[in-house]
Amino acid sequence: MRFLPLIWSGIWRKPGRTNLIFLQVTVAFALFGVLQGLKTGVEHVIGEARADLLLVHGSLSLIDFLPLGLIEGIKSVPGVKVVAPVELFGAIYQNPSQRLGVVAIRPDEGWLSAFTYTIAPEYVTAFRKIRTGTIIKEGLAKKYGWKVGDHIPLMSTTAQMNGSTDWAFDIVGTYRDSDVGGGDDVLLINYDYFDEARFAGKGTVKHFNVAVSDPKLAATVSEAIDRRFANSSNETRTESLLELAQSQMQAIGDLNFLIRAIVSVVFLALLFATATMMMQSTRERTPELAVLKTLGFTDRDVFLFILAEAMTIFIAGAACGLALALLAFPMASQFVHGLSMPAVVVVVGLACAALAAVISASVPAVLAARLNIATALSGR
Repeated sequence: MRFLPLIWSGIWRKPGRTNLIFLQVTVAFALFGVLQGLKTGVEHVIGEARADLLLVHGSLSLIDFLPLGLIEGIKSVPGVKVVAPVELFGAIYQNPSQRLGVVAIRPDEGWLSAFTYTIAPEYVTAFRKIRTGTIIKEGLAKKYGWKVGDHIPLMSTTAQMNGSTDWAFDIVGTYRDSDVGGGDDVLLINYDYFDEARFAGKGTVKHFNVAVSDPKLAATVSEAIDRRFANSSNETRTESLLELAQSQMQAIGDLNFLIRAIVSVVFLALLFATATMMMQSTRERTPELAVLKTLGFTDRDVFLFILAEAMTIFIAGAACGLALALLAFPMASQFVHGLSMPAVVVVVGLACAALAAVISASVPAVLAARLNIATALSGR
């Protein structure tokens, strides 16, 4: 501990160079924290996706229309517990910037088991009784100050039988959704009311949500449903929420490879820049280091001094960068749900900072330790 003032003075011998190294390390580890947090957050979201909840949609895409009549065929497949038809469309509240997603469903017996929603029983009862009722996302209620009993007018490109594109619904409750991909600006309406009122597309849905009786049967049930409608005019493709999440990630690309590549390039650039500056620093301090050896400091002591200086700067810079990344995630999660940076990323980041310090300072530290006193002082 008595050598700390000496190490501290060595760090701040050239404040400009120290600050530059500190900023480089901070930026590098802020990027490391964000990318690793993104990777971990995405993996967590995929891991949380339900494998026992199936989506039956058209064989070509999720936006194909399927006839409502397929519901009986799906129900007859062994292992199917609940089938819920789902229709989707977009709407606008007051102006084009206030876009909403509308999910039309049938609140049949047990329908909630086919969704990731959490709804209070009294709201479910009211939703069944009131044909124009809507259950809105809790975030949507906070955003617009809506409350139960409010009558909300909406505009949509989906026309009614009378030609009007204006719709109106009565709020009967709020809900939460554990599916982070569900979005915040979403409200639920009664499918039967919507289907009777709309002009085009009657008796069709975008997909069916299916809850299976045993999660272990999910793959078997998926295959059985698709076989039932194979070679028909309404071929289906059945996927679990977990499979959908995984396929969406694959569409983006190999996220792990991309993150590793970016982090590797950043760290290589960091090591090159910091090692060069530390070599310059050691070269400038040659007489000072020779004096330390003259006063009795061993080669090992000088080696550890250089190493300690590098470790202090790197770990402080890494801690600052990781702290910035931690501060960024709560704000980013408002736009991209499920993002987080677990504590293990901080631990790994600090360990990497220590390793980077050793690599950057090892050559200058060895040269300083092997310094010949007479040769160093003769050059003054």
